[in-house]
Amino acid sequence: MGALQGRVSLVTGASRGIGRAIARGLAAEGAHVVLGARDAAKLAEAVAEIESAGGRAEPLALDVAERASVEAVVAHVVSVHGRIDHLVNNAGVTRDNLLLRMKDEEWQQVLATNLTGVFLCTQAALKPMLKQRAGRIVSVTSVVGLGGNAGQANYAASKAGIVGFTKSVAREVASRGITVNAVAPGFVDTDMTAAMTEKAREAVRGAIPMGRVGRPEDVAGAVLYLVSDAAAYVTGQVLSVDGGFHM
Repeated sequence: MGALQGRVSLVTGASRGIGRAIARGLAAEGAHVVLGARDAAKLAEAVAEIESAGGRAEPLALDVAERASVEAVVAHVVSVHGRIDHLVNNAGVTRDNLLLRMKDEEWQQVLATNLTGVFLCTQAALKPMLKQRAGRIVSVTSVVGLGGNAGQANYAASKAGIVGFTKSVAREVASRGITVNAVAPGFVDTDMTAAMTEKAREAVRGAIPMGRVGRPEDVAGAVLYLVSDAAAYVTGQVLSVDGGFHM
């Protein structure tokens, strides 16, 4: 029996990459995983992958930047399952550009998904968690939010915002048995980094002490720890998963 048997997890941005790996990991440990994302076809693939491995999962259409969508998903989870034990805020987008060329919509789109989405999902999930007097919230930030990156002022601002948000909410709800943490992936092999040239990837690898780009499963392992009973006394923390890139 998995360590998370009987728990209910909601993972946003779960149709691919890091979110999909997190959902697989939670299901492998026995959790019933609700996968939220906008891409219905990719969601169906992710759920089929989990179920073929013996896990329990269900797909739900979710736009984290829309309050009505977020509240409908959380209400469904609580109505069907009676509780929500884990929220993993993973949904994220990039719209890279140098600041002087950055369009308003490139700024707004990134902040809406990456930061406002975390606010809306956390606010909605906290209501049932407070009644339960238990819960785990983990948000995916980035090493870019810790150290910045040229051409990503919007992305860096959204991910740095998650750090401050995490620490603030952790202080608000610690006394109710709810932990709030974040993981900060470095360069991970996903669709988001696939567009990099080989020259750029080689430069990145050279800057990582462990000498390799991360895998989605590396990040999933950190999330699994933070939602586990082993991390019951860990809150308000940001765990970097970056091969030593940001020390």
